[in-house]
Amino acid sequence: MHKSSSTKPGATRRRLPVLWAGLSPRRRLVGALTGLVVLPLLTLVLAQLRGVVDLPGQTLLYLLAVVVVALVGGVLPALAAAIAAALLLDHYFIPPLDDFSIAEPDDVVTLVAFVLVAGAVSSVVSLAERRREAKILATANAESSEEFRRLAAEQAALRRVATLVARGTPPAEVLAAVAHEVSDILGADGTNILHLDPDGGTTVVARVGAYPAEFPIGSRWRPEPPLALAAVLRTGRPARIDDLSQPSDPYGDAVRRLGLRSGVSVPIVVQGDLWGAIAVGTRHERFPADTEERMAGFTELIGTAIANAEGRHQLEKSSDELRRLAQEQAALRRVATLVARGTPPSEVLAAVAHEIGLVLGAEATTIARLDPDGEMTILAVVGAHSEGLAVGSRWKPEPPLALAVALRTGRAARCDDYSEASGAFADATVRRLGIRSSVATPIVVEGRLWGATVAGTRREHLPADTEKRMAGFTELIGTAIANAEGRHQLEESSDELRRLAQEQAALRRVATLVARGMPPAQVFSAVAHEVGSVFDADGTVILRLDPDGATTLVASVGAHRTALPAGSRWKPEPPVAVAIAMRTRRPARCDDYSRAPGEYADAVRRLGLHSSVAAPIVVEGKLWGAIGAGTRGEPFPPDTEERLAGFTELVGTAIANADSRAQLTASRARIVAAADDARRRIERDLHDSTQQRLVALGLALRLARDTVPPELLELQREIGRVADELDGALNELHEIARGIHPAVLSEGGLGPALRGLARRAALPVELDIRTTIRAADPIEVAAYYVVSEALTNTTKHARASCAQVTVEKRDSILHLSIRDDGEGGADPAGGSGLIGLRDRVQALGGLIEVDSRPGEGTAIVVELPLQAN
Repeated sequence: MHKSSSTKPGATRRRLPVLWAGLSPRRRLVGALTGLVVLPLLTLVLAQLRGVVDLPGQTLLYLLAVVVVALVGGVLPALAAAIAAALLLDHYFIPPLDDFSIAEPDDVVTLVAFVLVAGAVSSVVSLAERRREAKILATANAESSEEFRRLAAEQAALRRVATLVARGTPPAEVLAAVAHEVSDILGADGTNILHLDPDGGTTVVARVGAYPAEFPIGSRWRPEPPLALAAVLRTGRPARIDDLSQPSDPYGDAVRRLGLRSGVSVPIVVQGDLWGAIAVGTRHERFPADTEERMAGFTELIGTAIANAEGRHQLEKSSDELRRLAQEQAALRRVATLVARGTPPSEVLAAVAHEIGLVLGAEATTIARLDPDGEMTILAVVGAHSEGLAVGSRWKPEPPLALAVALRTGRAARCDDYSEASGAFADATVRRLGIRSSVATPIVVEGRLWGATVAGTRREHLPADTEKRMAGFTELIGTAIANAEGRHQLEESSDELRRLAQEQAALRRVATLVARGMPPAQVFSAVAHEVGSVFDADGTVILRLDPDGATTLVASVGAHRTALPAGSRWKPEPPVAVAIAMRTRRPARCDDYSRAPGEYADAVRRLGLHSSVAAPIVVEGKLWGAIGAGTRGEPFPPDTEERLAGFTELVGTAIANADSRAQLTASRARIVAAADDARRRIERDLHDSTQQRLVALGLALRLARDTVPPELLELQREIGRVADELDGALNELHEIARGIHPAVLSEGGLGPALRGLARRAALPVELDIRTTIRAADPIEVAAYYVVSEALTNTTKHARASCAQVTVEKRDSILHLSIRDDGEGGADPAGGSGLIGLRDRVQALGGLIEVDSRPGEGTAIVVELPLQAN
C-alpha cells in the first residue's frame, strides 16, 4: 500500500511537466480566469436557490464548474478550482456551515472527490491536446518537406537565372529564361514579361504558356484596371486579380479568351525606375498567397540583368563616344592648326567641309556665304554635292531646307522631311542626290551672321547631337574668317599708312614750296606731279577760272599734256568732274564720259580716260579754279575727292601768298618809285630854280665887288668873301642834288653814274662795268644807291684800303658785287643803311646777300631784274 502510494506521486511528477507543456500559458491563464468568474457566480446563484436545489445538486454543479475550468485551462487551474469549489461547498452548503476542517472525514472526502474529478478531466484534456498537436506536427512536417522541395526548386531556378545574369547574357535571353522558370515554379498556365514604354503603353518582350498566340513578342498593349498588370504599372507595387470577368480592354479580352481565372503581377524596377512588369495567369482557382513574394526574386534578377545590360551598353556607347570624340578632336585640331597658321579661308573651308563629312559620316557637305542681297555663294563642297554645286555659284534656298532656315534665323536647323521642299537648290541637291536628312549650323564672324555649313545624308536621320558637333567646326570657320579679315584690315591699314605717309610727304613738299614763296607756276607744276604720283593718275590738270566763265589750263601733267596743254582755254560742262566742282564748290567725280558734251570731254575721251575726280580751288573765299585727275583704269577709290582737297588748299594758299607778295612787292615798288620821283623833282627843282638863283646871286656879288671904289678895299674883300661862300654853298648844294638823284644817271645810265661815284669816293675804288645795257629807271636808281651806300659804309666803318665794284648782266638779271678788304663783322640787321638797301632791292623783286665775317672784309651781292615788275 505504501509502495503504491509512493509510486503514484512519482508518476504524477513525471506527467506534470508533460501536461504542463501540453497547454499554452495563454490557455492556462484563461482557465484560471474562468474559475475566478464561474465559482463566485455559481455560489451566489446557489445561495439564492438554497431551498430549491439540494446538497447533491449543489455538489454536482460545483463539479461541473471544476470540469469547465479543467477543459479550458488544464490541470493546474482545474486543481485550484477543485480546492476552491470544495471549500465553498463546505462553507456555504454542508452543515454545519462555516466549519471546514481537515479532520472531518466528510470534508476530506469532498475535497478528494473534487480533486480527483479535476485531475481526471485535466488528463483527458491533456491527452486530447497532445494528440491534436501530434497531428498538427505531422501535418507541419509534411508541409515542411513540400516547402523544402518547393524552395529547393525555386532556388535552383533562381541560381540558373542568376548564372545567366552573371555571364552577361543578353536581356532578351534572360527574360525568356525567367518566364520559363516562373511558369514552371508557380505552375502558371501563361507568363508574360512587358516593358513600360514612355507613352504609357507596354511592349511584350517575353512570354511562355498559353500566351504566344494572343500576346506575340513585340506586340503593344495598354492594360486598364482592374487588371493586376495595370495596377502594377500605375502603383509600382505587386498586385493580383482573382476575377477576370470584368475587364473590357483588349488586353483583358485576350486574357478571358485564354480562360484565365486568376492573375498576379509584380513590378520590374531597374536602378530605382519602373521598367515594366511580369504577369502570370492560371486557369485554376487562384495562386497561393505568397506568389507575389516568390516572384520578387525573379524580378530582382531581371532588374539586375537589364541594369547590367544597360551598363554594358552605356560602356560600349561611352567607348564609341570616346572614339568619336577623339576623332572629332583630331579633326578640330587639324582645322585649328590651319587657322593658327593663317591659311587662306578658302583652304580652311575646304578642309572643314572634308572633316565634317568624315566625322559625321555625311554624304554631302557644303559651306556657303550669305551675300547682302539675301542669296548665298557656295565656297566649299565635299561629297555628292560637288557635281551639282559649283564653287562660286549663287543660290537662294527656301525653307524648310535646313540651310535656308539657318541663314534666316541665325540658329542651327535640321530638316528630315523634304516632301514640301521647293526651288532650284532643293532640286539640285536634295532630290537629285536622294538626301533624306540634313543639319545646318550658322557661321558667325564677330557677332554677325556670315554664312552657314550644311551636312546631308541619304540615311534615315543624322544623330540628335549633330548640330552641337558641327558648332565646333563653324566656330573655327568664324575664327579663320575673322583672322583673315583682321589680316586684310591690317594690310589695308598698312597700305593706308603708307598711302598717308606718301600723301603727307607730297603735301609737305608742296607746303615747303609754298612756304618758300615759290612762284605759283612752279607750285602748280609741283602739285600736278604730286597728285598724279599719290593717286596713281594717268593725267592731272589745274585750271583757272577766268572772268568770262571759261578756264585757262595753268598746269598739265601726264596724258593730259598732249590733248590739254598748259595755257589752253576750255569751257568744261557737266558731267565733267572739274565743271561740277567749279559749279558746286564741292569735290566731284565722273566715271562715265561716254555722253559728256563739249570739247573738253572730247579731249578726255581721246586720252582714253574712264574716270576722273576734281576739287575746287578757293582763294580767300573766292572760287579760283579746280584741280582734276583722271585714270584709264578702274575708278578712283571713294575717298579720292576728299584727299584731293588737301592739295587744293595748298594751291589756294600758294596763290593767296603769291598775290599777297605781288601786292606787297608792287606796293613797295610804288613807294620806291614815288621816292625816286620825289628825289628827281627835288633835284630838278634845286637845279632849275635854287641853283640858278644862287649862281645869279654869285655873279651879282662879283659885279658889285667890281663896282666898289678902290678906297673901299675892306668892302671889296667882304663882298668877295661872301661871293666865295656863296660859291661854296652852291657847290655843296650841287653835291646834295647829285646825291638825291644824280642827273647823269638819267642821262647817261648806270655806268657813267657809277664812274662819277667812284671818282668822288674817299677811298680807291676798282670799278668793273661789264654791260652797257640800260635797265629800267627804278633798277638803275636802286643799283646806284646800293653801290653808294656800300661805299659810304666802307668809308665810315670798314677801315678798308680799297673797294671793288663789279656790274654785269646774267640772263635777265643785273648782278652787282661790292667788296672791300676791311675788318668785316657788319651786321645786316644792325643799321638802317643795309636794311634800307634790302627793302629797296626786295621791293623791286631782287635779292641781296651780305657776307661780312670778321677779319675777312665785307661782300655785298645784289641781283635785280632788268625790268621792274
